[in-house]
Amino acid sequence: MRAAMRGRGLAPEVVLVSSARRALQTLEALEPWDDMPLIEPMDSLYMAGPEQILAALRQLGPTVRSVMVVGHNPGLHETARLLADGRGGEAEAAMRADYPTACLTEFTIPGGWDTLSPGTARVRLFLTPRALAGA
Repeated sequence: MRAAMRGRGLAPEVVLVSSARRALQTLEALEPWDDMPLIEPMDSLYMAGPEQILAALRQLGPTVRSVMVVGHNPGLHETARLLADGRGGEAEAAMRADYPTACLTEFTIPGGWDTLSPGTARVRLFLTPRALAGA
């Protein structure tokens, strides 16, 4: 996934990561970073549902342009489905159908983090380890 992210120019400024060991190990697999992001381990993301994940995102400052959330299912999948605006085409359809471990969804949002709400994010990209292995 690290190579796929680099190849697509995906580099988060901030990483919100569950403080759980597995989540931190997942994040470590993406290192080294070309430009080290600010990494925020958060106990509140451990097995978090959409409400907790959205609350963490809404607290980001207005200057943060890109963020990565590393956490747990089913909460991440529920959050991704909740945020999607229905106009993400095949990428969104694949994301809605399955959300395997170590997948990546790229969203674009129209406003600031504090206005993030259901149905406001466009799915631009959905990658799974299996799809990358077959490529």
